[in-house]
Amino acid sequence: INLPSPIMGVEGLLKVFVGSNNELTSQYNVRGGSYDENLMYVNDFEIFRPYLVRSGQQEGLSFINPQLVRNINFYTGGFAARFGDKMSSVLDIQYNTPKKFAGSAYVSLLEQGAHIEGTAKKFTYLIGARNRSNRNLLSSQETQGAYVPSSSDLQALLTYQLSNKWSAELLGNVSTSKFSLLPESSQLTSSVFSPFFTANLGVDIYFEGREKDQYSTGMLGLSTTYQVNKNLRLKWLASRFENDERENIDITGAYLFGDRDFDKTSSTFGLIVNPLGAGLYQTFARNRLNIVDYNFSHKGQLTKAAHVVQWGAGYNKTQINDKLNEWDYQDSAGYSLPYNPAVLQMNKVIKSVADLGINKFNGYIQDNIAFNKGSSAYTVQGGVRFNYNDLNGEFLVSPRLGLSWKPGWKRDIVFRTAVGAYHQPPFYRELRRYDGTINKDLKAQRSWQGVAGFDYNFIGFNRPLRLTTEAYYKHMTNVVPYDIDNVRIRYSGENNAKAYAAGLEMRLFGEIVKDAESWVSLGFMRTKENLSNDFYNLYDIDSTGKITDSTLVEGGWLRRPTDRTITFGMFFQDYLATNKNFKVYINTLYGTNLPYNIPNSVRYRNALRIEPYMRVDIGFSALLLDGEKTSRRSKSHFRNFDNIWASLEVFNLIDRPNTISYLLIKDFANNTFTLPNRLTPRLINFKIVARW
Repeated sequence: INLPSPIMGVEGLLKVFVGSNNELTSQYNVRGGSYDENLMYVNDFEIFRPYLVRSGQQEGLSFINPQLVRNINFYTGGFAARFGDKMSSVLDIQYNTPKKFAGSAYVSLLEQGAHIEGTAKKFTYLIGARNRSNRNLLSSQETQGAYVPSSSDLQALLTYQLSNKWSAELLGNVSTSKFSLLPESSQLTSSVFSPFFTANLGVDIYFEGREKDQYSTGMLGLSTTYQVNKNLRLKWLASRFENDERENIDITGAYLFGDRDFDKTSSTFGLIVNPLGAGLYQTFARNRLNIVDYNFSHKGQLTKAAHVVQWGAGYNKTQINDKLNEWDYQDSAGYSLPYNPAVLQMNKVIKSVADLGINKFNGYIQDNIAFNKGSSAYTVQGGVRFNYNDLNGEFLVSPRLGLSWKPGWKRDIVFRTAVGAYHQPPFYRELRRYDGTINKDLKAQRSWQGVAGFDYNFIGFNRPLRLTTEAYYKHMTNVVPYDIDNVRIRYSGENNAKAYAAGLEMRLFGEIVKDAESWVSLGFMRTKENLSNDFYNLYDIDSTGKITDSTLVEGGWLRRPTDRTITFGMFFQDYLATNKNFKVYINTLYGTNLPYNIPNSVRYRNALRIEPYMRVDIGFSALLLDGEKTSRRSKSHFRNFDNIWASLEVFNLIDRPNTISYLLIKDFANNTFTLPNRLTPRLINFKIVARW
């Protein structure tokens, strides 16, 4: 699938189904959960990603190399007991098993890569390398300066058939992402409309300083499989995963805030003409994080009659070492904020040193039963998994049950339902409070979930189509509240909330145009949380401004940071009727508004609104060299190529810079204004792909 998307990976496909609010990141949210609630596996090895990343600008390549992928399974809820201890989704990737020598290479303005694969008797190899730079994407950002982002990785999957029953597999990955920024200036603008006045507010910021970050990841996994007989398979896995992350930030910004002149005939066009506020701020960080994860596990599968029994057990050892030194200083009209005449007080301070060793044990057993009764077919999937975490001494049991029924009707339809417990033990980010301290007593977030839906295969537009519909409800307790700023997730570090998520998802798959598969996804959702300590006072004030009375008010049920009412995604492809080798691809995403939190505010938690996300990406591709090798000359340099494609992609076709967060500015009267931080405008990408 040639999906036009700035991130150019498997996650770009997922965003068609689950939505997005940021084209610069491979992170995604599923059914009201944070990105930390998603599981990712490659060939049964669990995959992790960097934790300190603040924005999509800093992100590098995703672990998954799409050139190497053979199969993708994505579970958005109600998944089986054999999958791990997270609350939202599972992305299960299987890499290709080579049958012959082959390869591919591609070059674009954003990314370059190549892969080779092949066999040698009992040995197979699958190797891929990539390099990416987001400089072209970032050059049009509102913050102007010298951006130097780079990311590269090398992956290899090696297999060896030890005998007709024993096989071994080695998966390795080395990845490094670097981000450097020397900011110069930034201009932000927001228009205010009301029945009483209209204003074009803006802020001009001039910077000095630098940001320099590096995120390194290394992974090595070894598995052996013993096919005892056709009904029994045993597998053992061992892996080591390491994240080493470094952030160095020291940036000072001086700003002028006020009315911006938009009269093109004026000599002051584009300038601040009526200053409302001025000040400066400084962001400083020297953060170091090293996480090493060791995993040892066993999986088995036994097929007997109508039963497929699966089981597994694992041990996980995680060592976390970090040193965080981070603070923000803000000055408005000559006064430090928050104002304290006795001491210089920072707006935010995080200082922490952590050295944690966490041991986790987990296991599961499940039975998959398939049987027929009359003209109907049934499947029952029942299982239970356990998890023990020695950091907080918590033992979790998660029963799960799934049912499906295919009635003996003329229409091809399958009804599905699932219910179960999905509990998530805390990890690095959840453990850390806002001030940087670690809560070692933090308990697992718990959820009970139910889903029900159907899959319907039918003929439409004289083409085979499939409609999938699913309703879901998630009841969550022991919730750890969090805020999202760009892609950075910051947790309260306390189990002080309960929450729910409910929704309906509909997806249509099929060849609306013959031999060109397309997808449409539509989702409705509501997710809210109720904090146990969100009390604030309402004051009664008389005509002289004196407080006469106060009332203690509880915040109640509030929108969660991922509460998006409507999500729509569409991927459509077509080709010229006279030439199938010229194709067009359209990727459309839409999502209604998201809440945004005002820092340090109990009363106005998640009270701001990030405007709806709307984006259209389009791509055009043409076949430059087809697979007919017999018609090529014997000395041709292209004789061994299967095909070569050239693509032109237009990102953000409608040129709508979406909002990702807000900058909060105070005027001279101490009133707070919000100005949006925007994402990318329209951009052009060119790509050539060759396969052999």
